This record gives sequence, structure tokens and C-alpha cells, in this order.
Amino acid sequence: MDKRIDLKKEQQATLERPGLKYSFMARLFFISFDLLTGSKTTLFKVKLLEILAGVPYRAWEIRQYQKLSRCYGNDKLMSRAQQLMVWAREAQDNEYQHLLLLHEKITAEKLKQPWFLSPLVVRLMVFSYRLFAWALAKFSLRRSICFNAEFEDHAERSYAEFVCEHPEWEEQAVISPLARAYGEFANWADLLRRVSLDERDHRNRSFHLCDRARDVVRYDGMPDNFD
Repeated sequence: MDKRIDLKKEQQATLERPGLKYSFMARLFFISFDLLTGSKTTLFKVKLLEILAGVPYRAWEIRQYQKLSRCYGNDKLMSRAQQLMVWAREAQDNEYQHLLLLHEKITAEKLKQPWFLSPLVVRLMVFSYRLFAWALAKFSLRRSICFNAEFEDHAERSYAEFVCEHPEWEEQAVISPLARAYGEFANWADLLRRVSLDERDHRNRSFHLCDRARDVVRYDGMPDNFD
């Protein structure tokens, strides 16, 4: 983790930032998600969020591979496809890391899994979201990336609010090898603040790629590879 990053400061910045004006499609998705999982944020709810989070990145990666096989003579298209493909793979890995951390936290606390995380429900949701992500990217890659920016903005804010709701995490030490592989954190509150900031990075990169640089939220220590 970049030593310049003040995680508590960035969490507060997330909470104080004016809410993004979501598209109708994004609002409908978030309402449907809340109806399924409940309005209250829980470890189970954000775990499902992370299961879905990697879906559009996989859709883009596959689509860009296909584009590279067809447009290998067009240097400009190849460069942009390669850029998106590399980032999509990195973002997938990051979201999967979040998922493993949440699963470990849930397991450690011996929490009973809710119905919406049953294998059948999860498969149905992933299949439905994969179909949606594929269709949206087919219709408009830019619109697909913009929707992802909204998804990640919502995730960033959800994590920031979630940490506020659990002050006991400020005292829970991070001791597992899996969590330490993610970074050095004083406690679980800081680890989840970092997850929230990862979602901001995904949000920022999505806005950058869909030509909405005005919506990029800059901060000290942020990734500088936006070109």
C-alpha cells in the first residue's frame, strides 16, 4: 500500500462526496439487488457484490481477445483493446482477492450463510449478470464501462458506510496470511477501507476509459497509469 494514502481520510472523502447521479439502469439494478439481499449492508451482501463484480471484466477481456484476432492490422484498435484487456484482467484478480478476504472473514466469524448465497441462486445471478454484461458490451462498450463505473461507485460507498457501522473492527487485528498478502493493515477496518479505495480505483479507471475524466476522483497516492 502506498504510504501516502490516509485510509481514514479517503473513507471520509467517500462519505462526504456528493452522490453520483446514477442512470436508470443502474438504479434499477441497485433496487433489485437490495430486494434480493435486504437494504442493510452485511458481509454476505458485499460477498455477493464481489462475486458479481468480476463478471463485466471477464466479458470485456473475452471481447478484446476476439477484437485482437480480427483487427491485428490496426495498431490504434489493437493498442486500445490491449489496454482494456490488461486492465480487465488486473481488476478481475483484485475483485477475486476481495471475495477471498470476505469469505475468510465470514468463515472466521462462523456466520450462517443466507439463502441468496446458496449455490443455485449464485449460479443464476452470475449467469443473468453475465448475459446482461455481454449484451450491454455488444450494444455499446462505452455504455458497459459507464455502467461498471456506477457499480464500482456504489460499491465504494457501501464499503465506506459499512466500516462506519462496525466500530468493533477498529480493534480486530489482521493476522491471516491471506489478508497480509493483500497488504499490511492495523485492523479489519483499515483493510475494508482499502477495499473501498480499490473500488474507487476501478470506478476512476472506468470513467477514464468511457471518456468521463471529469468524474475521476483524484487523491494522494492514487495509481498514475491512466494513459
